[in-house]
Amino acid sequence: MSTRPEDHVSQGSRPSDLRITDMRVATVGWNHWRFPLIRLETNQGLVGYGEVRDGASKNYALTLKRQLLGENPCNVDKIFRKIKQFGHHARQGGGVCGIEMALMDLAGKAYGVPAYAL
Repeated sequence: MSTRPEDHVSQGSRPSDLRITDMRVATVGWNHWRFPLIRLETNQGLVGYGEVRDGASKNYALTLKRQLLGENPCNVDKIFRKIKQFGHHARQGGGVCGIEMALMDLAGKAYGVPAYAL
């Protein structure tokens, strides 16, 4: 029996009631390559993933956690407008981009379509 949250997602999830409940960041990789990976969790068991780009520190993404909690991840544009001011063009942008990827992943899962189709 699996204990992964994504294996227990309710197929009757309601996108309008979806809320972000947690954000975690893990560093994954091999050899000398390391990539911070964002995991956004929701109240309905859906999980979205995004990569912090350009070797940026996971700390850039973690500083935005309080801006995300309680938000509906399907409101990608609203959340992006809220956090983009923290991105700039330097490495801080990697955290914002990773969060945007995770939001798109969640919205796609909530609506049952691939993220590229949103």
